[in-house]
Amino acid sequence: MRPWISGTGSYAPAKVLTNADLERMVATSDEWIRERTGIRERRIAAGGEACSDLAVQAGRRALEAARLSATELDMVLVATCTGDYPLPATACVVQYRLGATKAAACDLSAACCGFVYALSVADAYVRTGMRHVLVIGSEVMSVITDWTDRNTCILFGDGAGAVVVSAGEGMDGRGILSTHLRSDGQLSELITVPAGGSRNPSSEKTIAERLQCIKMKGHETFKVAVRTLEEIARETLAANGLSVDDVDLYVPHQANVRILTAVIERLGLPPEKVMFNLDRYGNTSAASIPIALDEAVRAGRIKAGSMVMLGAFGAGLTWASAMIRW
Repeated sequence: MRPWISGTGSYAPAKVLTNADLERMVATSDEWIRERTGIRERRIAAGGEACSDLAVQAGRRALEAARLSATELDMVLVATCTGDYPLPATACVVQYRLGATKAAACDLSAACCGFVYALSVADAYVRTGMRHVLVIGSEVMSVITDWTDRNTCILFGDGAGAVVVSAGEGMDGRGILSTHLRSDGQLSELITVPAGGSRNPSSEKTIAERLQCIKMKGHETFKVAVRTLEEIARETLAANGLSVDDVDLYVPHQANVRILTAVIERLGLPPEKVMFNLDRYGNTSAASIPIALDEAVRAGRIKAGSMVMLGAFGAGLTWASAMIRW
């Protein structure tokens, strides 16, 4: 029985932070940001608006699209690196607020790859007996952003996206065809939040030095991201006996327009077969692919039978992909 995506949903906070706003905060410009990243604006959570708040909104919309009640869920998975608390899992908060009374719940941490990793977990559970798993990517990246660092504060935004993975019956070959997960911890220092965990607990010193904020080695990350995204896309195509021409829509992690442009040029994918919403949301980490996926579905860019490939890259380092026949 092949699992399939029976519903999608997304949510973005109301507050919009434009490049013009950032010009008043750090030494940057709208032109500089757009040229280097492709981002025009991003959404920022309101004060008191936590990861679970965004996740619940996206989850409700995915359940509505799937025409399911939360009580029908077997599991809730939340992919995030900016959860409400160190414990309990944000997924448990979401499970309670949705009313998913029969569902197990846990978080998964794989940074920007978190959604595809969680999708793979849901796929496995449905193949072994579960009926419906809610997978949510939800991030409040603004809480770990250093708003004095012009190299990183321009990149990130907040949001959540969700899908319901269901057991498919009579789907005529539709569903999740394969998922592919990779990591290389040797490169973990390229993208990191240095403080706040057991290795380097938060203190007055770490806070003063902004070590609870995300740090990136951008040049090195760019090269690895382009190479690994191309490699795993080709692996995914080969695993399914497909060519680039068979792909109807590529939905990549929305990190940086230069990374995405380099990847699709190497793959030979025309831009009209690629989902871009980076300009409006920035990098929302684990939320970026499910937000883009939901927008593509609701805009009619994904229809029954569409061949959809996902591709993600993130801290860890991690990279991942999935092939779905919608």
